[in-house]
Amino acid sequence: MANPRGFLEVRERVTVPKRPVSVRIMDYREVTSRQDAGVLKKQAGRCMDCGVPFCHNGCPLGNLIPEWNALVHEGRMAEAAERLHATNNFPEFTGRLCPAPCESSCVLGINQPAVTIKQVEVEIADTLIASGGLEPVLAVRHTDKRIAVIGSGPAGLAAAQQLTRAGHTVAVYERDEKVGGLLRYGIPDFKMGKDVLETRLAQMEAEGTVFRTGVSVGTDIEFDALNRLYDAVIVATGATVPRDLPVPGRDLEGVHFAMDYLVDSNQVVAGEREGLRIDAAGKHVVILGGGDTGADCLGTATRQGAASVTTLAIGAQPPAERPAHQPWPMAPIIFEVQSAHEEGGERMYLAATVNFTGEHGRVMGVTLAETEFIDGQRLPKPGTERVIPADLVFLALGFTGPEQAGFLEQANTEFDDRGSVARDGYYMTNTPGVFAAGDAGRGQSLIVWAIAEGRSCAAAVDKYLMGETRLPAPVSPTDRAISML
Repeated sequence: MANPRGFLEVRERVTVPKRPVSVRIMDYREVTSRQDAGVLKKQAGRCMDCGVPFCHNGCPLGNLIPEWNALVHEGRMAEAAERLHATNNFPEFTGRLCPAPCESSCVLGINQPAVTIKQVEVEIADTLIASGGLEPVLAVRHTDKRIAVIGSGPAGLAAAQQLTRAGHTVAVYERDEKVGGLLRYGIPDFKMGKDVLETRLAQMEAEGTVFRTGVSVGTDIEFDALNRLYDAVIVATGATVPRDLPVPGRDLEGVHFAMDYLVDSNQVVAGEREGLRIDAAGKHVVILGGGDTGADCLGTATRQGAASVTTLAIGAQPPAERPAHQPWPMAPIIFEVQSAHEEGGERMYLAATVNFTGEHGRVMGVTLAETEFIDGQRLPKPGTERVIPADLVFLALGFTGPEQAGFLEQANTEFDDRGSVARDGYYMTNTPGVFAAGDAGRGQSLIVWAIAEGRSCAAAVDKYLMGETRLPAPVSPTDRAISML
């Protein structure tokens, strides 16, 4: 602990600075700016000598948070980066995209605002990158083992990097034309610029990881052929099947899954093609779902010049403060204002979607009703229906699991009762030598859980191939977030 009185002398929590709303909605560059070094040092110094750092438990990666906070406070940024990378392959991703369950379990948060752990993390990573210090970590020995990773999202990338550094030959298969999965095509640039992703991918390529893009396993290459080429296969395809809403009018033109909209926008912003297929300019947009994906749609529609954006949530508005039934150190469900919410739009709660209305095959409105609890279910309340205008509707209702057809079907992979890939306590599926990590096996979850599972799955694969492993395994397939305890 660098400053024993830090949390007493600096009580104010200073979060990441952001560009003005009027400026940032004119482009797709990152909303946030770098934090002043002096402010960062003071904020890191608020990390207290709490004896038992519950932030470790709140973070699935087990990040050594008090240690690198102390190093940042002392100005030892290179050492802080080394300590941070000891547990997290991609802190520049999590520092931007993770909702920071570590901060919910920060001991200081019992009676003061929690330490700005997420902000300190991303500043450590960005400082290292800006200084040119993100160098490849080369394996000290090489094995004759070959591993295929299917999917290049955070879980697949984490597993690939760990196994490459362990000396194995690793190839990552990605059906899209570029690597990154949802990191590239699902996350708007105003949350994470693609240059951040490209920097890390360049490091991985220098380390020896091979990326095979534009290859759909199960179609371009059948699973049996792939399985014969490799000693182990890791399924890291994510949970990409969107949850639908089968109500009257669902088939109207203008009703889209949220991810189709985000992928479309990201491809155009990246210059991969010209012209939006789904353009919100001048239109009344309705988003169903109040989570991160819904907020990403909101920020994108605002930048495209939507006439209005309304976000609907079937549940009640969460409280502004931690509720009594979710005491520290649980991760509470509280009212969240993301950067996209600061930029405009209306949020409506207790709103059930009854149907979509339209003319000539195109959506023109959404029929809503207030909700009420009946037999433990939140259902539309009769007599409260009303219609709001909608030229575009985006379904941001989450995901139900991985795509089961294709190579998973060819591999005779079994699934659990949630529709995810079934695996044992060592990430292996019912097919010998085939493992599953991240959302494909866990179900829809956080980026930090995907990275943790990728690291742990890599350790399981390394032990399967070599009989032993020195790779860290922060979580098991049965672990759940602290909020689930």
